[in-house]
Amino acid sequence: MDRLLAMQVFERVADQGGFAAAARALDMSPPAVTRLVAELEAYLGTRLFQRTTRRVSLTEAGDAYLARVRQILQDVEEADSIASAHTSELAGRLRVHTQPVLASYVIAPMLSKFRQRYPGIVVDVEVETHRAPPIEDYDITLLGTDANFNADIIARKIVESDVVLVASPAYVKRKGMPKAPDDLKQHECLRLQPPDMPVRAWRMWRQPGPDEAVEIDVDAVLIANHTDTLLRAALDGAGVTSIALDIAAPYLTRGELVRVLQPWVTGRLAMYAALPSRKFIPQRSRVFLDYLVEHTRQQNDEALRVCSVC
Repeated sequence: MDRLLAMQVFERVADQGGFAAAARALDMSPPAVTRLVAELEAYLGTRLFQRTTRRVSLTEAGDAYLARVRQILQDVEEADSIASAHTSELAGRLRVHTQPVLASYVIAPMLSKFRQRYPGIVVDVEVETHRAPPIEDYDITLLGTDANFNADIIARKIVESDVVLVASPAYVKRKGMPKAPDDLKQHECLRLQPPDMPVRAWRMWRQPGPDEAVEIDVDAVLIANHTDTLLRAALDGAGVTSIALDIAAPYLTRGELVRVLQPWVTGRLAMYAALPSRKFIPQRSRVFLDYLVEHTRQQNDEALRVCSVC
């Protein structure tokens, strides 16, 4: 039995939730996947999976074994990366965990050009919302959070973004451009519903800082807990919404959205890349992070330039 291959197959079955799905992901036959897992269980003398006709789930032993196997496979990848660090080709699978809004508006738009630059890197993105992201299970975990974020994790700040007010040109033509924060009370506002929190007054301040913030109570015509819904509604002319600049940037640059009440902002957010607790960072992770920083900051700078000449 090839123990390393068996571990890789075991990890993929656990991640995919089944033998057939793991076989497809690994480009192996289902019988080969089943055989390798069975040999691994025989070698260990314990069952790693509970199998039923409907699903495959980890046993208690399998769950404990998976945590160690992930670290072993990461260590093997690191050893391979160290050995090939001086070669010109970058290759391998990069596992990225991210929140839905970052996947749609940050990661997806950059992948085409990133792949052109680094064709040997396969980007494996898992999109899910976790209150406590499983940082140890991924090469990179992207987090969107408050700019004052401070946690006991290894993280690199990718970009900070103002949260700005935007609307479509069609909406502004129909309803007029607000001149002062109080004018928002006469406008159709689209508000984000924070998790487990009521919708509160918009707290706003002029750049560069919140020293003289004002709070504006508005009657929202749309309340949603989904940024994509608010963005789509704003693009279709439904009203004024508040959104992070790094998400709105391409729409501002193309003229599909215009900034409202510049230079007022409603907050400041940051995107961080959390990394596993290990000394060696694979080169493919480094180049991905460098490209992500380059892409997001260039995009934001272009959007700010467009807004400054409006």
